[in-house]
Amino acid sequence: MAGDGAKRPYRTSPSVRQARADRLEAAARAVESAALQLFELRGFDVVTVDDIAAAARISVRTFYRYFPAKDDVLRAVLRRRAQAVATALATRPADEAPMRSVRQAVQDVVAAEDSAEVARWVQVVEASLYATRVMLGVSILEFNGVLAEFLGMRLGKAPDDLEPAMLAVAAGAIILVAQTRWYLLGGDLAATISDALTVIDTVVLGGAGASE
Repeated sequence: MAGDGAKRPYRTSPSVRQARADRLEAAARAVESAALQLFELRGFDVVTVDDIAAAARISVRTFYRYFPAKDDVLRAVLRRRAQAVATALATRPADEAPMRSVRQAVQDVVAAEDSAEVARWVQVVEASLYATRVMLGVSILEFNGVLAEFLGMRLGKAPDDLEPAMLAVAAGAIILVAQTRWYLLGGDLAATISDALTVIDTVVLGGAGASE
């Protein structure tokens, strides 16, 4: 055994680690806000990382501490939503029809979002063909993955089996279409998405809600 004088490895407490994570998150959100303003003014395609760093009053090196690339500034919105939906799905009743759980979880998460910020994000993405394509891909990787994992678990199947995979893709596409429709026509975003997701129940599942 090591002697009494041996140094023990330093371990930060959970509260200290959480405080550090909160500071990093706040700093990243500040950079994200500065970037979004530039995207609105100049367009996503022409704004550079140097521009964002200057607007956020940080160095380019510091920018890359928070985001691997310019695209990731927009991806952050989808990743936060995917994480929030995963958390919300984990709290849904075990005996609830899977697609009903998805609809309610997504509605709750979207209702808690700042709709004005979502509208700004959609405007930036819609104005750039490149950003639209990238965000569609991110949505498939991030959001649809969360849904497929949950649906597979509830249906007793692997996430990449046909039924959970197809339901997840359908739900993800419906959410994107509903969000664009809301941006163009207005109204309540959470309700618009929830109403749109009933399409899976009524058209695809015949009102069964993917019941067990």
